[in-house]
Amino acid sequence: MHALTVCLPNCQIGSITLRKTYKDPLRMSSSLVVCEVDESLTEKLKKFRFRKETNNAALLIKIDMKKKLVILEEEYEDISLDDLRGELPERQPRFIVYSYKYVHDDGRVSYPLCLIFSSPEGCKPEQQIMYAGSKTQLVQTAKLTKVFDTRHAEELTEEWLKNQLSFFR
Repeated sequence: MHALTVCLPNCQIGSITLRKTYKDPLRMSSSLVVCEVDESLTEKLKKFRFRKETNNAALLIKIDMKKKLVILEEEYEDISLDDLRGELPERQPRFIVYSYKYVHDDGRVSYPLCLIFSSPEGCKPEQQIMYAGSKTQLVQTAKLTKVFDTRHAEELTEEWLKNQLSFFR
């Protein structure tokens, strides 16, 4: 992730307003915020993080383009990545927060919480900017550390996810 310095308080790109926020006023480190995360989604993410179920589950998250708000589109219980792939729109980006039952080679079981940013080729540039510019805000709000991107929905398989997670062993 690259740092971006914005000289003006607000910057307009088409209908998208970018604004600079400061997380640490002493360091004045800035991050770009395009869309805020909806409060109800923030609460849902907190509950999802501490869920007791041991099956795979997902939150499908989209941006309300008119409100410029990151919102919950759908919640899925006991869903594989193969099934989830079929729920993704063909030409629109989406965020997926996925709770995955990961059985390690040595038999241990863990439940990593992953953010998968799906941005298929052929998306409208305005959508790509809004999603890419909102990803960091969502990651920080949900306190996620396992963040993966894909441009091809057919990549979303259990094998792909295990390969991505192998970095964290």
